[in-house]
Amino acid sequence: MRIGTLAAEAGVSTKAIRFYEEAGLMPAPPRTPGGYRDYPPRAADRLGFIRNAQAAGLTLAEIRDVLAIRDGGQAPCEHVGTLVSEHLRQVEERIADLTRARSALLELEAAAAATDPATCPDGPICRILNTTAQPAADGSQAH
Repeated sequence: MRIGTLAAEAGVSTKAIRFYEEAGLMPAPPRTPGGYRDYPPRAADRLGFIRNAQAAGLTLAEIRDVLAIRDGGQAPCEHVGTLVSEHLRQVEERIADLTRARSALLELEAAAAATDPATCPDGPICRILNTTAQPAADGSQAH
């Protein structure tokens, strides 16, 4: 199958397919006598896997490792499970960080709403940011 047909079937651009080949995610296909790429039918499945893995947050290097395991004749399920668990842990950390940031911003928003600019002293640049929700030394938000 030609690259344009594969791209349409897999829902990716021809440029993406070429990129995946260069990145080692897609094997170089055989060529027709005219020099055109001639992809096997299973190439669309591989592209679908790459898209799904990227959507799950896997890096190209991680995807390459999973594909190498499968191409080596082994089921990559255990490796994928480990990757998914690690990505989930990272997402949960980011959610916790964002929750702390949201709390700090809510406090700042309330302080800003309660502040009359006419009563602001000349000293600090902005007393809202000088007195509320200052970052702790470890990078978390202190309250």
